[in-house]
Amino acid sequence: MSEAQVVRYEVEDGIAVITVDNPPVNALGPGVREGIIESVEKGNADPNVSAMVLIGAGRSFIAGADIRQFGKPRPQPARRSTDVLDDSAKPVVAAIHGYALGGGLEHALACNYRIAVPSAKVGLPEVLIGVLPGGGGTQRLPRLVGRGKALEMILTGARIPAAEALRIGLVERMVPAGEALKAAHELARTIAEKAPIALRYAKESVVKGLGMALEDGLRLEGDLSTLLRTTEDRVEGAKAFIEKRKPRWTGK
Repeated sequence: MSEAQVVRYEVEDGIAVITVDNPPVNALGPGVREGIIESVEKGNADPNVSAMVLIGAGRSFIAGADIRQFGKPRPQPARRSTDVLDDSAKPVVAAIHGYALGGGLEHALACNYRIAVPSAKVGLPEVLIGVLPGGGGTQRLPRLVGRGKALEMILTGARIPAAEALRIGLVERMVPAGEALKAAHELARTIAEKAPIALRYAKESVVKGLGMALEDGLRLEGDLSTLLRTTEDRVEGAKAFIEKRKPRWTGK
């Protein structure tokens, strides 16, 4: 399989499924990172896509960086694939099975929602090979699970099971074996039924607001809320509620 084929992009029912397919464990080589960036950008540019799912083919989500690439010179990308996921205008759901380690977990952390199966294992083991989580792990993990638990995971390099990840808030839902993609797709479809501009602004308000002082975050929320009042979808939403029918969103 060539590097150009290590990430698949498929759209069904308004959901873009981004599948990392880099056997045997979906290691994060340059082609995978580029493929994720291209896929997310494609989904954001497609008016028929309302949400995305990130999953790994085979037995792992993304098992981490390709250690064989360590020490090899490679150009620094203009944007990291984790940042592209985090900045996506449309929601992204991670469907985790098998291993999500190092850069793999960092990509899951950059998604908006994480679903895992019981056998999944997650962790940031970078210190075991003399580096640190450099794809956003030191920043995004503490924001999800708190400083103490994040430091424990990062400084020990421990791998934790899905049940523990659920308990500490690292993943939002655990589903039976084999159902991660189905559950992620169902969640994405539920999201996709909502007003597209409202989805985009709500995500922006939460993600950007987390990096702001409360006062600035509230101001951002107010500005985006005011903008939504000028949309046709806002009028349609109120009309559909009164008429007790499903709204017909236009994204305007």
